[in-house]
Amino acid sequence: MKKKLYTAIGLMSGTSMDGVDLSIISSDGYEEFLNIFDDYYEYDKNLHDELVRLRELVLTKEDLLQNSEKLRELERNLTLFHADAVSQSLKKYGDTVDLVGFHGQTIFHNPQEKITNQLGDGELLSQIIKKKVIYDFRQADIQNDGQGAPLTPIFHSIISRKLNQNYNIKFPIGFLNIGGIANVTRVINNSDNFQNNLSAYDIGPGNCLIDEWVRNNSNKKFDKNGEIAKAGNVNQLILNQVIDNFKINSYSQSLDIKNFDVSFARGLSLEDGCATITEFTAYLIAQGLKHISKNNNIIFLVCGGGRKNSNLINCINNFLSDTNNIKLRIIDNYNLKGDYIESQAFAFLAIRSFLNLPISFSTTTGCKGFTVGGKLVENF
Repeated sequence: MKKKLYTAIGLMSGTSMDGVDLSIISSDGYEEFLNIFDDYYEYDKNLHDELVRLRELVLTKEDLLQNSEKLRELERNLTLFHADAVSQSLKKYGDTVDLVGFHGQTIFHNPQEKITNQLGDGELLSQIIKKKVIYDFRQADIQNDGQGAPLTPIFHSIISRKLNQNYNIKFPIGFLNIGGIANVTRVINNSDNFQNNLSAYDIGPGNCLIDEWVRNNSNKKFDKNGEIAKAGNVNQLILNQVIDNFKINSYSQSLDIKNFDVSFARGLSLEDGCATITEFTAYLIAQGLKHISKNNNIIFLVCGGGRKNSNLINCINNFLSDTNNIKLRIIDNYNLKGDYIESQAFAFLAIRSFLNLPISFSTTTGCKGFTVGGKLVENF
């Protein structure tokens, strides 16, 4: 019997804090999936600067309390921005949607203390756009002893079937998402038994260190296409020191950009610092890919903003040169939009949550068994 199809909007604002990715999809929450519409809404300078400023202020749960009034005001402004983005996209789309998946903006994430804070008022968003809203996707997983991240693997599993059918990419199929943090998913086969078919974890910084260095040392927000790093030289002594001093001994913990800093590059020029930080980022990503591949022949489809940094991709490939079982491919080459995989994922997760289906598993976030995450609000 054919399952009911739902149309959902997914809203994703990542750790780069540059704006909102918005996607509209149709799905049954199981295996049917059709991408309908994608758009991007850039934050204005004031909103972006305030987000960055408050994120840097909130380093502990005590900081959350001390800055609660400022965070409430920022949350309202952020929610209004998302509401406007939804309204604009619905006018362009010209049809109705059933649900909205609202990720919000992560300000603080500490699973060990069972705290994750994504700014975003689901009640207010639902009231303004007059739609059912699913939000707060990570908290239930953390309460179920999970890491609250990554949440996209189950969506990766759905896309992997299309990649297998349409392009004959063999299982296992990998996904490398290079956002602020880099995370990987390994899909073993096309089974519906997600618990045994998926493995996923964060593997290190993605764009966060490069972006921070560029923001702090120039008037740019990021290293477009890796041009700044390509103009510099890697400081091999500093690189070797930071590789020796920073070890990821276990991939069982989710990562936040606050787990990393660029202090090791202090004193280097803009270009040399960027080159050295890019090389360090690439090294950690390559180590994570080797770990999850388990010596299988595996193609990793690369998505997220970091896939556009050709210098970073080249550096990763250089660190993989001692292997012959791992290949990187840009996901856009397979009729998928690398900028919008996560926003599409949160539309899919909203449908799963609405249907009371699991969105995370012990093999993806470390939770007990599985978790049905997200909160539904209908405030209109």
